[in-house]
Amino acid sequence: MPRLLPLTLTLLLLLPAGCTRDDVGIGPGSTGHRLGERTFRTYRPASLPAGRAVPLVVVLHGGAGSGAQAERSYGWNAAADRDGFVVAYPDGVGRSWNAGPGCCGPAVRDGADDVAFLEDVVTAVSRGAPIDASRIRVTGMSNGAMMAYRLACDSTVFTAIAPVAGTLIGDCPHPAPVPVLHIHGTADESVPWAGGPGKRDNGGTGRVPVRIDGPAVPDMIAGRRAAVSCAAPTETVDGPVTRSVAVCPGGRTIELISVAGAGHQWPGAAPADPAVTGRLDLDPPSTALDATTVIARFFADLP
Repeated sequence: MPRLLPLTLTLLLLLPAGCTRDDVGIGPGSTGHRLGERTFRTYRPASLPAGRAVPLVVVLHGGAGSGAQAERSYGWNAAADRDGFVVAYPDGVGRSWNAGPGCCGPAVRDGADDVAFLEDVVTAVSRGAPIDASRIRVTGMSNGAMMAYRLACDSTVFTAIAPVAGTLIGDCPHPAPVPVLHIHGTADESVPWAGGPGKRDNGGTGRVPVRIDGPAVPDMIAGRRAAVSCAAPTETVDGPVTRSVAVCPGGRTIELISVAGAGHQWPGAAPADPAVTGRLDLDPPSTALDATTVIARFFADLP
């Protein structure tokens, strides 16, 4: 897909506690920031040691969500306090991400270059906090998960991805050889486990285009394993949770975790207000798995 020029980082403004500032420091706690016309939030644990480079986890909200909603819903601030990393919560254009042809929403309609924007978010955060460039991870829900896959296709900045309830939109013949952990409910009707159009798919047309017509999730993961020459996977089953892990060159892994009977949701998320859940088109979160804890452990264990 064509890429626009990256956003100019000299337009960076920080907005902590409702005030506008012109420095680029990422202070302790939860802070709002502006990058040109775009916005994002960060969380930096107060306990991080000064001067030591730490990982950065970029958390991408789903369609109709926001950075603030993702921060409230998925528990990443607590994981950052426990494991010692910085979190960034970017905002998509019109609550959506341009993750590939026809998907999704205002971001694809307006031709947003979200790959460049998210690379610029990493640059901005790295200017304001000591970030280890070898440990820049990205996770996301639904449309945000699709954007995580797009980053692994079109960027070399992100060193591991962990999509939840998403799929690959469009072609990616040469994916980056990064570790992958994919989590998906087998009863997901919005991004179907068996592939094909989701219930909100409109073919990527109209005022709010939505094209969710990916391959079957197991086939997508198998294709990615083949593309980077992974070994045959091993599988374990624990109640409704099935985990399939393949070891790939360089000690990397590509993992698929399925949750039997779970719908379109982030397992272990805080129960949402019904009005918010309806707007985000989410099913009740499964209690069979805490996705944030599993993903944080996956990121922490990477070489």
